[in-house]
Amino acid sequence: MHDDDEASGRVTLAAVAKEAGVSMPTVSKVLNGRSDVSRATRAKVERLLEVHGYRRRVQAASRSPLIELVFHELDSIWAMELIRGVENVARENRATVVLTESGTRHAPAPDWLPGVLQRRPLGVVLVFSTLPEDVKRRLRAAAIPFVVIDPAGDPDPDVPSVGSANWAGGLAATRHLTDRGHERIAIITGPEDMLCSLARLDGYRSAMAMAGVETDPRLTRFGDFHVQGGFEHAMDLLEGPDRPTAIFAGSDLHALGVLEAARVKGLRVPEDLSVVGYDDVPLAQWSSPPLTTVHQPLRHMAEEAARMLVRPDDPGTAAQRIELATHLVVRQSTAPPGKA
Repeated sequence: MHDDDEASGRVTLAAVAKEAGVSMPTVSKVLNGRSDVSRATRAKVERLLEVHGYRRRVQAASRSPLIELVFHELDSIWAMELIRGVENVARENRATVVLTESGTRHAPAPDWLPGVLQRRPLGVVLVFSTLPEDVKRRLRAAAIPFVVIDPAGDPDPDVPSVGSANWAGGLAATRHLTDRGHERIAIITGPEDMLCSLARLDGYRSAMAMAGVETDPRLTRFGDFHVQGGFEHAMDLLEGPDRPTAIFAGSDLHALGVLEAARVKGLRVPEDLSVVGYDDVPLAQWSSPPLTTVHQPLRHMAEEAARMLVRPDDPGTAAQRIELATHLVVRQSTAPPGKA
């Protein structure tokens, strides 16, 4: 049942209240994200709202002109690209962007949810790999649409999401190196429990197989997408005579760490070591030398996610997946092995 008019909405809420054994004001508190409802009662009411197909019809005037953007960390270069993308769409729709830092890379912290239910934004863009069932259910019950941007993973099929072609990016980066004659190619990808890291690694392995080059498991490292992690892994990889001639870094921040490790080891880039990054953040073109990298359309991803929230056909009612293309940007950090 849907509340297509005020009367049917009252009937639906009355039926839910009666079946749950609670009052109508209690059901209203659950819908409005009030904290003065027990966890057990809230779960029972939310389950019945979902079973009965109840979905609030929220008037635009009752919503705050906000788009909430939620990260698990804001201290990364690529976060700025996502912020700019959401801001572009918010500006077009006379809305304001609210930034929230919460949780881990997998999901927001539980204490985030009551606040967003009270703020009642136009919609929420979340930069996480997935969302807990409780979060999805409560956002839907409150008619707050949401979209996940997932450079960090692959959301559940019922979650509207925007991502990019990570496997193709890993393939392109590695083929660029094999086409230049490299065989000892190391990879420093992201955390092992993130699907984007594994997809880029699979692309790397596919490119190596296509070139007829056997992969050395000692040259595969799982990092954290940050500069220090790239530096530490590269320092270890570049130790000894059997070092790689090229490193594919799973992020531009990793790549900056690799460039510093090469400098410390007295290696020239690209004459002694070729380096390819991932993301193509603005800083990549100003590194020394300018970084060859895979362009991940972060700003475009954020724009598409925000548009899914503000378009008139209510994107919160049906999940969809948008995957944007990646492409290689060749600069000056790669060359054939041993070529000055």
